[in-house]
Amino acid sequence: MPVPVPRQRAIPAAECGQAPAASPDSGPSKEQAAPGTHPAENPTTRRENTTDAHDRPAGRRGSTIPTNLTLLLIEDDPAGSPLVPDLIDQTGKPIRVRTARNLTEAERLLTDDVHCILLDLALSAPAPARPPADADGDGAGDGHDELAVLRHVLELAPRHAVLALTSSSDAERGAEAVAVGAQDYLFRDELDGRLLSRAIRYAVERKRSDSAERRLAEGRLRAQENRRLERGLLPTPLLAGSSLRFAARYRPGRSRALLGGDFYDVVRTPDGTVHAMIGDVCGHGPDEAALGVELRIAWRALTLAGLCGDELLGTLQQVLEHERADDEIFATLCAVDISPDGRRAGLCLAGHPSPLVAAPGRPARLLPYDNNGPALGLLPGARWPRTQVELGAEWSLMLYTDGLIEGHVGGGRERLGQDGMVEMVRRQLAAGLQGEQLLRATVNEVRELNGGELADDVAVVLLDRTAEAARSR
Repeated sequence: MPVPVPRQRAIPAAECGQAPAASPDSGPSKEQAAPGTHPAENPTTRRENTTDAHDRPAGRRGSTIPTNLTLLLIEDDPAGSPLVPDLIDQTGKPIRVRTARNLTEAERLLTDDVHCILLDLALSAPAPARPPADADGDGAGDGHDELAVLRHVLELAPRHAVLALTSSSDAERGAEAVAVGAQDYLFRDELDGRLLSRAIRYAVERKRSDSAERRLAEGRLRAQENRRLERGLLPTPLLAGSSLRFAARYRPGRSRALLGGDFYDVVRTPDGTVHAMIGDVCGHGPDEAALGVELRIAWRALTLAGLCGDELLGTLQQVLEHERADDEIFATLCAVDISPDGRRAGLCLAGHPSPLVAAPGRPARLLPYDNNGPALGLLPGARWPRTQVELGAEWSLMLYTDGLIEGHVGGGRERLGQDGMVEMVRRQLAAGLQGEQLLRATVNEVRELNGGELADDVAVVLLDRTAEAARSR
């Protein structure tokens, strides 16, 4: 059975800069007056100036002030006195005017083709359901809020321009109306067509500009909050007391993001062992980034609790299975535990590329990956063997995600691959690069070979044991 799709409300003409044709259900017009009632006798429609559809000029693309302006006049005038004179817009076309005697009629006539509301502040406000509390100290709680009708209209039409109408002897009230939210105020006894036409155009443009500025400010605020949140989710290595040097490089694949599906962490446990980890959740969206953060935090907690190797990865797989949004989501992971003397390490791979190790007098090479287990989340009850490797007295160990090796080389379909990455790192080490400089040069060269930004997230972690550290042992 098909699901009915509700008709969405269009963007008000006051914001989009263009006046769409009124919809059939947009309230009565001159042609829609009740049977037996002359349009001039219908106070809700007597000033509606309509034109045939083929005579209406379309809103010009890029223009800030729309043509075919429509004004909704809200004034308590049951006798039908001509409060608003005939109005002409900047193109010489008459401005259409709808008149409502109260807020109930105004709500019915407030359709999407209305650009501006002209509100008589002398209009009676609707009785509140309960006395308002004077929480802001603005006099609204004393039972006599002179701007209650304006507040109600602003709440009813938050995206429309509003002009307040008052007497020339009450300029202070008009200024208060602008402070509350109206775009401008006019004096009732000084109205003329030219002044009001100009005020309507000004109010519409000011509302459009204010709305755009507010949306821009809200967008900037959300972006700043997201950056602070994502920056706080990146790890702070816990290496106090270790002689190893640490460096990391992180580039999310998502545009304008600081965090992707890649994750890493490094901690030193009380026995002096340094544990390093890097992983990659399949996918590139915010859900994958959140899952990566959960796995990293779980890994740190489990490591500090004393778990290692197969036991730790098995527990991480349980976390992944409970937290993932889809059963097809998995994560690859590389975990290394370096002995307190710094000369040996245990290696566990869960579907992840093997780390690169370099030492003086020996070319950079990949650590053994014969015992590579499955990625986390693929096989229930899987096992991940731990391989013991010798590092030596002085070395550099680089852990990375596949975003570093899956970039293209030149304009063809050939990818860099692990062999290409190893050769690249060998050249950079021979040039004397190390630490942050080595990682920066590596990532930048990968991007240049790819011909631009990489599509996947990239995370690289580098741990160094220097000759000074070796002698101190």
